[in-house]
Amino acid sequence: MFCELHPLAYALSAQKERCKRHLRNWLSKTRFSRKKSEPLPVLVYKHTSLIRRQLGNVDMQLQENKAVNLGISAPKVNGVLIRPGETFSFWTLVGSCAKRKGYRSGLAIAKGAPAQAIGGGMCQFTNLLHWLALHSPLEIVEHHHHDGIDMFPDYGRQIPFGCGTSIVYNYLDYRLHNPTDITFQLVVSTNETHLCGELRADEALDCKYHIIEEDRHFYQKDNTYYRCNKIYKSVIDRRTGNEVSRAMIKQSHARVLYDASLIDENLIRDIIKKG
Repeated sequence: MFCELHPLAYALSAQKERCKRHLRNWLSKTRFSRKKSEPLPVLVYKHTSLIRRQLGNVDMQLQENKAVNLGISAPKVNGVLIRPGETFSFWTLVGSCAKRKGYRSGLAIAKGAPAQAIGGGMCQFTNLLHWLALHSPLEIVEHHHHDGIDMFPDYGRQIPFGCGTSIVYNYLDYRLHNPTDITFQLVVSTNETHLCGELRADEALDCKYHIIEEDRHFYQKDNTYYRCNKIYKSVIDRRTGNEVSRAMIKQSHARVLYDASLIDENLIRDIIKKG
């Protein structure tokens, strides 16, 4: 590919994609979420995410830098309203993560391997937003993921594998659309240890939402391990307690890139040895 010929070729290709996204945004009739307000009265769901995590043998300084990056970007999203018919766009609010804005070099993923980039670590931000959105009727209209690879062993995992996001300014975005007549709001902040998020609304919801992981396991084939699971979204009527709907939203089959000795032996099954 042209973008793989030289770093300059990659930079040109990336700039082309950014220009294309800017043009699409300008021509689009999409109403983007921009207005902010004080916290809305109803808490729909909340979650906190540990900022400094040991990810394999990745330099912990990158985690420190990520804490700075999240501290800069969180206020740009905090308090934003997603009103009926509006679309939330992460990059529309956050903008570019430039060094001149105070962003530092953090962990990034390039060609299926750990790398460094200015503004790295922002995927943790959209991971949190994605987890909040899954517990609501908001429609996820743009979502990218590092499908096919499991890069790091679990470290205090709270969210099922496969619920992550991948973003690159500005052509790989994370977007939510509000198809309801309820106004939603994202409230996010950082403290010394965590990225904190709340999804709020201007009125109570008729349903509650559960994310369920099933068939979680690893297996070996041709000296390679793979991680598998299925993730379902269950919608429960608050008045009756009955399940209104249940749908599989993600099925993962990812090649494990770390040392197999770090896999929980209790999750290894269906061992297949060939070749």
